[in-house]
Amino acid sequence: MTTTTMTTADRSTSTCTASTRANTSTTSTGTRTGTGSDLARRWAAYLTAEVDAASLAVFRAGYGALIAWEVVRYALHDRIYRYYIEPGFFFSFVPFVRPWGGTGMYWHFGALFVLALLCAVGLFYRVSAALLCAALTYVFLLDKAQYLNHLYLLCLLGLLLAAAPAHRALSLDRLRARRASPAGAAPGAPAETVPRLYLFALKAQIAIVYFYGGIAKLNGDWLRGQPLTMWLAEHGDAPLVGPLLASPTAGLALSYAGLFIDLSMGFLLFSRRAFPIGAALAVAFNFSNALLFNIGIFPYAMIASLALFGDPSWPRRRLPFLFKGADAPGDDARAPSPAAPQRSALPLALLHGYLLFHLVVPLRHWVYPGDVAWNEAGHRFSWRMKLRDKNVSELGIHVLDPRTGVREPLDVEEWLTSRQLGEMCARPDMLVDFAHHVADRWRDDFGVRPIVTAKVVASLNGGPLRDLVDPTLDLASQPSGLLAVVQPPRY
Repeated sequence: MTTTTMTTADRSTSTCTASTRANTSTTSTGTRTGTGSDLARRWAAYLTAEVDAASLAVFRAGYGALIAWEVVRYALHDRIYRYYIEPGFFFSFVPFVRPWGGTGMYWHFGALFVLALLCAVGLFYRVSAALLCAALTYVFLLDKAQYLNHLYLLCLLGLLLAAAPAHRALSLDRLRARRASPAGAAPGAPAETVPRLYLFALKAQIAIVYFYGGIAKLNGDWLRGQPLTMWLAEHGDAPLVGPLLASPTAGLALSYAGLFIDLSMGFLLFSRRAFPIGAALAVAFNFSNALLFNIGIFPYAMIASLALFGDPSWPRRRLPFLFKGADAPGDDARAPSPAAPQRSALPLALLHGYLLFHLVVPLRHWVYPGDVAWNEAGHRFSWRMKLRDKNVSELGIHVLDPRTGVREPLDVEEWLTSRQLGEMCARPDMLVDFAHHVADRWRDDFGVRPIVTAKVVASLNGGPLRDLVDPTLDLASQPSGLLAVVQPPRY
């Protein structure tokens, strides 16, 4: 009797203990899940919170002004004609994207100028910003020979600005809205604020440019001071600093300085305490690049991007005359309303998808064989800036008629402009594009598609001369397009 009672009690205790352990496990799991969900909610709340639109508006104005100035530079240096009217063939990124005929490209750049000014002053902003992004991207896609990192960046920044309500402050749209309402603003309209996610997207894009620019410099040539040492030697006759720049020590020191600045800049700019140091370094770094290298408005665009970092309301304190009579939202971010997470679900998803895409794309060269600096596979859209100097010592393109076996040299200068030729001879994918064009024309004229080969001998960053592509390879039979890769020759 006693034994039975004890056994029952033991079983009861065992059952309670098991139940307690199960509850503890469930509570622990629930806590972990709750913590993850809580972090996600806090992150979403941070991004959807309203912040002062002043810094975004200042950047918007600088962005539009820079594009307008770039259009003026193109016109003054006759680049519209030389780049987009004179060539008879274009290395288009997208086959169906071609320049306007006649004087259409002049009109296009004229429209770019007007749209850039409308964006800068914030007039009809939603329409003008979208059209500006589309018009700029069209120009970018026309010819690989005109590829520039800064033009690619301007297209991306234009896309992000077109999505952002960057006209809520310091804009003619805002002024028109205040004048149209007796109370100075429409009832229920937000103050001059924007969801933080739009600022964050622009800042993250700039940080990605710096960081991947630094990652790309982690290669043997850059760490031994090349090609910067060769380029600085070209400035050896400059007054005062010429002999210093021509020194190999200067090239090595500046190579490592550039590596450090690129890798650290994003972290410095995002840090409130370190921002002044980062901003000073960014200004000095980009101004020196502008003085030493012919890289257009890229350094000035990076300097203008500093307006995005730091406190969003800084322009109201530093430039109060620009915001006289504006509805100041104050320094603190306004918390989103309870319905904000639902309204912001799509923008948040698009933001994270956009950032993930741009974090992955610069790494794609790892899936291709060979050295990216040599075969260019994965070079574009990856912020690989000022990393290589290719000296081409021999270029010969030949066409072989498969019916007769006759092999003829091609006078490339009759087909391409000097700029296109200079770009093509160092980039295997452009050689393939040109070979397809030659083969198509030959087939139209003679009824047979020929074999097109190229003998290109070049050196990389002062290294030994070697074949850029296999001289026996029929380039016209190779796949072309954004994802096509020309296999490097075997040595």
